[in-house]
Amino acid sequence: MSAQTPACQLLERQPARDEPLWGVGPPLDPWLVEQSTGVVSADLAVLDAWRARGKSAFSPFVDEHVEYLAGEVVLFWPKAHQLGIWWLEWLCEVLPGDTPVEVVGEHNGGIKRVPKLLAERGMECDKLDNARRCSLFATRTVKLASKDDVWTRFDALGLALISHPGVFGHGKVDEGTRLLLNVLESELPSTPLINPLHVLDMGCGDGIISAWLARRGHQVTAVDVSAFAVESTQRTLRVNGLEGRVLQSDVFSALQGEHFDLIVSNPPFHQERDVSYGPSQRLISQAPTHLTSAGQLLLVANAFLPYPDRLQNAFGQFQTLADNRRFRVYRAQQY
Repeated sequence: MSAQTPACQLLERQPARDEPLWGVGPPLDPWLVEQSTGVVSADLAVLDAWRARGKSAFSPFVDEHVEYLAGEVVLFWPKAHQLGIWWLEWLCEVLPGDTPVEVVGEHNGGIKRVPKLLAERGMECDKLDNARRCSLFATRTVKLASKDDVWTRFDALGLALISHPGVFGHGKVDEGTRLLLNVLESELPSTPLINPLHVLDMGCGDGIISAWLARRGHQVTAVDVSAFAVESTQRTLRVNGLEGRVLQSDVFSALQGEHFDLIVSNPPFHQERDVSYGPSQRLISQAPTHLTSAGQLLLVANAFLPYPDRLQNAFGQFQTLADNRRFRVYRAQQY
């Protein structure tokens, strides 16, 4: 099996390794799953892929002990610059000083900035290879005097939001979410405390939708495939004095047998730089089995995305509740 992603293709051409390989924040590449001993990732889909092949898989938030990171560690540089810094400083924090680490990534994803970032932290940098529009660097961990505080707090819509690099909408409320919330304002019952809805926020990001709903008294369950998003939403709810259940879930994977009066979502269609409709397709197709009688799915999406056909296939009918030419809010109801 050959590597599929450019960064893994660059690794594939390196000399055979003497020690086990650990991927940190890697893409979903079958070659890497086969070649590596384990993975550290915030993405549940990545963790599940490694576990399915009997490999070790850990989250940086859930798992506090890092003795498992024994071997050759390769950090896959993400397109979110501050997220890359977070991973780099996390490795310096959890690994002994002077531990070898390789950093690989695509040129259009910011890997060329890594030598400067390493130098700013007193870390050595050797360029090992350059191909497939990717670069591979070698460095060693150091004990840092301080770490960058990458958690961002900002105020929007009367709420304090806590965001992390790499989480959708980092540091701002995107236009689509604002349009969805405007629709929710007019569509939801005006007296939620008397008859609160059991609402699922699918792909919760920094928790803006969950906090907005919880502040109005609804019973909120928030899920996201990313541990960074789960942590962001938990912090957002906590700082606003709100309650809600927050779970890491690959679409409905953590919600077997559960039903909701309302499912709301601003579903992603990008995975790094690639377009991927897989999660949104599963959201739409599986939503009917997770809705109560007369339950509704409300989602916002870019106007060009092929969701109308998928909503029609899953529900038999749907409505467009808002359309500002860039985004549309769709409603489909269980009958």
